[in-house]
Amino acid sequence: MILHRAIAIDGPAASGKSTLARILSQKLGLIMVNSGSMYRAVTWKVLQRGIDPNNREAVVQALRDMELECGVDGMVSTVKVDGVDPGDELRSEEVNAHVSAVSAVPEVRECLVSLQRDFLKLGDVVMEGRDIGSVVFPETPYKIYMDADPNVREARREEVGEVDSVAARDHADSRRETAPLKIADGAAILDTSGHTIESGVAAALEILRGQGFAMPA
Repeated sequence: MILHRAIAIDGPAASGKSTLARILSQKLGLIMVNSGSMYRAVTWKVLQRGIDPNNREAVVQALRDMELECGVDGMVSTVKVDGVDPGDELRSEEVNAHVSAVSAVPEVRECLVSLQRDFLKLGDVVMEGRDIGSVVFPETPYKIYMDADPNVREARREEVGEVDSVAARDHADSRRETAPLKIADGAAILDTSGHTIESGVAAALEILRGQGFAMPA
């Protein structure tokens, strides 16, 4: 089995993880994996079935009953549930409101972490989430923890029409018992509060060079 390189990008909501991962994917020729979409897909299916996201036993049973299919379209990860691509429903207010609860279920994390690691069989990846450097790929030397001032992050959420509180998400994600949001050992911290997208990407590339990532010619 050939295993490839993984760049782990972690951080709280609206810290710029997805944007950075997408641009790094394009610049470095990596598969871009949004781990949050996988948790959102499970949450979407749980809600579709009318299950209380706070009922752990019911969520676990729903997980066992659903078929998760993860793949790659071009150089971007995809996820289907029972053959259906949830599309824009993954960013709905209802999913936003309940994804932290579903993500906190240990069985959900165990299942999805396994699927996330499988992407490394396909090629070099840049994966963003909340436990990529600490749990999914703890051995990778390429780790960035992104952050930004809470007010900056709230403004970013509002710009894209999402109204859930980043403070509430931070509290839930950092205090869950299983794989809480934290700075992974060896991760470089990148505060994007005062960065443009371009300068943030430049800073991330400099971090990766310092961590020994071999850049394409």
